[in-house]
Amino acid sequence: MDQRDALVQHYKWLRQYGNNDSHSGNASVRDGDRIWVTPTGACADTLTAADLIAYPLDGDSAIAGASLDAPLHQLVYQHNPKVNAVLHSHGPYTVAVTLNGEDFQPVDFEGQYYFSRVPVITIAYDQYVELAPAAVAKALVNNKIVVVRGHGVYACAETINLAYKWTCSLELSAKTALIAQQAGTL
Repeated sequence: MDQRDALVQHYKWLRQYGNNDSHSGNASVRDGDRIWVTPTGACADTLTAADLIAYPLDGDSAIAGASLDAPLHQLVYQHNPKVNAVLHSHGPYTVAVTLNGEDFQPVDFEGQYYFSRVPVITIAYDQYVELAPAAVAKALVNNKIVVVRGHGVYACAETINLAYKWTCSLELSAKTALIAQQAGTL
């Protein structure tokens, strides 16, 4: 499968399985000296590979139509030479369990196996565009996944499928933690 087709498929799965609404989140893949990124306001239900925006891997550029997070994706790749995919999603359970601003520690086996601690970054909403790229890129140097408090999840990996795996695993861990709290077992 072409990497742009894989990006579209995984972006659609984020929507299909409840990690995004129809027009939220974004995704990218590395392709030589550029990245392919979802357009701003992309609809996961109708997105095609032809809709993706070519964005330079290096350099300061404002590409018309690219996701608001394109500069963030660019910095993640610049700080992580082995990373070939970045996913941003809004999993409701993950957002809910991290609203306190504290790092999330999964209570389930799989979650702890993949990440013993998930960093949570607090960025004022009115400063997100300015501060998030550097903060998220820095956090992803030593972590495969990070949460921006009240906003969502960023995952990076060598493949888009692996970034998707981290995203889904974190969302299931957050859901498990909330169910355990409701059941009184946590």
